[in-house]
Amino acid sequence: MILKSESEITVAAYQRKKPGRKPITKDLPRVQQIHDLPELEKTCSCGCTLNKIGEEITEQLDFIPAKAQVIQHVRYKYACKRCEETMKTAKGPKHPIPKSIASPGLLAHIAVSKFCDGLPLYRMESILQRMGVDIARNTLSHWMIKVSELLLPLYKLQQYSIINYDVAFADETPVQVLKEPNRPPESKSYMWVFIGGPPEKRSILYHYDVSRGHGVPLHILEDFQGWLHCDGHSAYDTYAKVKPGVTLLGCWMHCRRKFFDVTKTIKTEGLAHKAVKKIAKLYRIEDEIKQNCSSPQTVYDYRQQYAKPLLKEFKQWLDDNVHHVRPKSPLGDAFGYALNQWEKLTRYLEDGRLEMDNGESERKIKPFVIGRKAWLFCDSVAGAKAAEIIYSVIETAKYHKVEPYSYLRYVLTHLPNITTERELEALLPFNIDRTLLAIN
Repeated sequence: MILKSESEITVAAYQRKKPGRKPITKDLPRVQQIHDLPELEKTCSCGCTLNKIGEEITEQLDFIPAKAQVIQHVRYKYACKRCEETMKTAKGPKHPIPKSIASPGLLAHIAVSKFCDGLPLYRMESILQRMGVDIARNTLSHWMIKVSELLLPLYKLQQYSIINYDVAFADETPVQVLKEPNRPPESKSYMWVFIGGPPEKRSILYHYDVSRGHGVPLHILEDFQGWLHCDGHSAYDTYAKVKPGVTLLGCWMHCRRKFFDVTKTIKTEGLAHKAVKKIAKLYRIEDEIKQNCSSPQTVYDYRQQYAKPLLKEFKQWLDDNVHHVRPKSPLGDAFGYALNQWEKLTRYLEDGRLEMDNGESERKIKPFVIGRKAWLFCDSVAGAKAAEIIYSVIETAKYHKVEPYSYLRYVLTHLPNITTERELEALLPFNIDRTLLAIN
């Protein structure tokens, strides 16, 4: 690996994409429609019969709309005609929700539609009605709560995976719950996201809470010890003070954003523009690391040689210019944030597994934020608790590139029959045998 000096750091050249549509994925099934010449046209003008010499294939992407069907479980009954004392009935399968008409496939479809595609239940109700199925939205909501109860053991295993690894991420976003005990409907609650576990077994965990305080990570992360990526929210500082063995890492995305917001209001280049450019150099080094470094040790070495000097230079620049800006101005706030967070902002140099920012958790809080724009609020605490569990399972599956519907369908089919922890662990998205997810 060739290391470059600061003056030689460059961004990889932009590769222009070739025009034209992308080929249709080979994973989709093919249905052939044969087009042949009429028999009369298979004779040449000279009188000879034409011979087939090849074929031309063009492809169209087709779509078959979802359809509803009824699964009948027929259980044969047997009796002894001689003594008339013995009668036996074959056992049926265990259902995700006992005595419910909802199959694993229907429950998976509703869960993915709402928690992956952001489709509110009232719209799902009308879609089902167009298909000739009349199911009230309160029934759909009840089903999702029951599904979350069934998925809770997987949720706990994902939480355990995060706690038992020494690198984690955290973030939170507001959510409104209308029927919270002893709180008005307009009260602000929060959906937290925690990410952790080894890269090949990474878990995404959502958690609903009325609080944005340090008690939430203290409760969810329990015995966690190690590095925690976060933003500048004071609750994380309090958490680190009361929880031994936790070291916080700052977020350069937040730092850059404060300077960048100033540049949008000032046309002439000034201190804010210079700060953005200096931070850009640090991110260019991270881009080079992704291209050239294959292990945490090589990442560590690269940062020590190239990022560390830039950080030292940037810190000196901040110290030299902080007295030239008004403390209560937007630029003063940006300077203050960078200097107050400096120790946390530079800790990513200490371990090659660490990230320069908290982008991992910000990207994973986004699916919830997008869904919230569609359904606006949770009706009850039970609904919010159901959301935290189902979002956790679906987003972890997506992270490991496991198709959410087929995964949930398989899990909801087999969870009622699980009897051991080993069987339960085999259902986690990063442990699942993907050949079992094929839908027949």
